[in-house]
Amino acid sequence: MGAITMEQQQWRRLDGRRIKLPIEEEVRQMLMKEKELGYHLKVCIGTDSQRKGKEIEFATVIVFIRKGKGGFMYIHNETTKRKMAIKERMLEEVARSIDIAFRLCDLFIAFNIDMEVHADINTNPNFKSNDALKEAMGYIMGMGFVFKAKPYAFASSSCANKIVQ
Repeated sequence: MGAITMEQQQWRRLDGRRIKLPIEEEVRQMLMKEKELGYHLKVCIGTDSQRKGKEIEFATVIVFIRKGKGGFMYIHNETTKRKMAIKERMLEEVARSIDIAFRLCDLFIAFNIDMEVHADINTNPNFKSNDALKEAMGYIMGMGFVFKAKPYAFASSSCANKIVQ
């Protein structure tokens, strides 16, 4: 994914409206509008994936929560034919979330918005995804981001999950 720039990525709103601007510019304009309207936001970024035959579909979401006033999100889907074991796939989800978090974090700092990176990884050792927990946690926290795993990782385990189902 490293070679894909944000300008090339196709983002959309939940209602299907395509984002025509680069995601950084779209988010900057939206943050200015939300601030003018007096909303205090929190942002949660997460990715989930689903194997579909020979392909794996990834969905990354940027979820904005208006304190006490609902929320909205931006969505990006991508499909790959690359074969991946479960642990590699979990870490690829985390890498995709970190990529967008890193690109947008300066904006969130400028607008004083708390950000969390959510990983669709189970904290229960009986689940296969748990194998990737330590690495994912180290990766996210090592980048200086707040980390949430299941059951608190709703951006990845609920929002992104619905997109890939």
